[in-house]
Amino acid sequence: MSVVEMRVPTIGESITEVTLSQWLKEDGDMVQLDEAICEFESDKATLEFPAEAAGKLIFVAAEGDDLEIGALVAKIDTSVSAGAESPKKDAPTPATEEKETPPKKEASAPATNNYATGHPSPAASKILKENDVDAASVNGSGKDGRITKEDAQKAVSAKATTPAPEPKTEAPAAKPVERTSFSRETSRKKMSRMRRTIASRLVSAKNNTAMLTTFNEVDLTEIMALRKKYQEQFVAKYGVKLGFMSLFAKACSKVLLEMPDVNAQIEDKEIIYHDFVDISIAISTPTGLVVPPVRNVESLNFAEVELEIKNLANKARNGSLTLDEMSGGTFTITNGGVFGSMMSTPIINEPQSAILGMHTIQQRPMAINGEVKIRPMMYLALSYDHRIIDGSTSVTFLVKVKKLLEDPTTLLLDL
Repeated sequence: MSVVEMRVPTIGESITEVTLSQWLKEDGDMVQLDEAICEFESDKATLEFPAEAAGKLIFVAAEGDDLEIGALVAKIDTSVSAGAESPKKDAPTPATEEKETPPKKEASAPATNNYATGHPSPAASKILKENDVDAASVNGSGKDGRITKEDAQKAVSAKATTPAPEPKTEAPAAKPVERTSFSRETSRKKMSRMRRTIASRLVSAKNNTAMLTTFNEVDLTEIMALRKKYQEQFVAKYGVKLGFMSLFAKACSKVLLEMPDVNAQIEDKEIIYHDFVDISIAISTPTGLVVPPVRNVESLNFAEVELEIKNLANKARNGSLTLDEMSGGTFTITNGGVFGSMMSTPIINEPQSAILGMHTIQQRPMAINGEVKIRPMMYLALSYDHRIIDGSTSVTFLVKVKKLLEDPTTLLLDL
């Protein structure tokens, strides 16, 4: 018997453990070289694990197991060929297969009634109908139980002589309604690898950074007018809509280059500054939140930013993001407004030092040059690490972003 051991491969420098999320083959199946046999869920992505030889698959690990790099996952018996498989145990051989005996039909009971039973004759039907008597309450004395004219007349007479029920003067006391029992059951489900990683990083950010949040609000009147005026031309030329995210990303990238502390990060006792802006975009997926970065936002135009965000979002939701696409980022933008959030305090995406939270747009009365006008307003929240970013720096950053968005012409002209 020749056996090839299948072990968890090295996936990335920072990944030391994976979860076997699901087997793609059954235990004992024949597999071919490079055929995917299972899926691993790492901290950042879901990866397929291909067979390293052809033969019979033998499970070692189970679905849901946490496996360290190098751990044994399965074995492949290469001495078993596809044509040498033994017959299934459950399959009966021709010699022993029993013939099924067709079930015997039960003898039907002899019929005691026929169509005439309980049916009134035409004359009887007329009498019953005129006197509002139900035929089902009349016993037929005719042939085969048919209701005759005499039967109908007797039923009408009986109804006339039956005294009407006396009206009840007092309703009986209502009985207390018995309360049905409510469910008190609980269930347990193991957290997915991604959910555990998200939880660990959020707790780490809360514990390891001096995080504060500052707020402001932005009037999106000019932004919405710009999108309305040029949206059709933009879509016709680039094949993608001009959204809010590219406008916010470009505004942030401009200010981040002007204020490098907000675009920096702490590593041990040093501050790492970046002369580029990689903005991580928070994307909600069925398995959790991912934040892949759009790289060099400062050097991209609006259409390029929109196309890259769309590409990353599609990959995130179908689980095809690579580890490289998930890594990096110098600043993060999250948009809780798409879910209706009016205000929040987003948590820093370590090792970054700041994150901008966008929120839902609401029509609100605002004082404009001594007049009250209805404007589309959005609250902005900037969470930042106070170890590297001062309060005045965070407030100035948010004010600069606000001014660019309220007058997008200065953003387009790079003023």
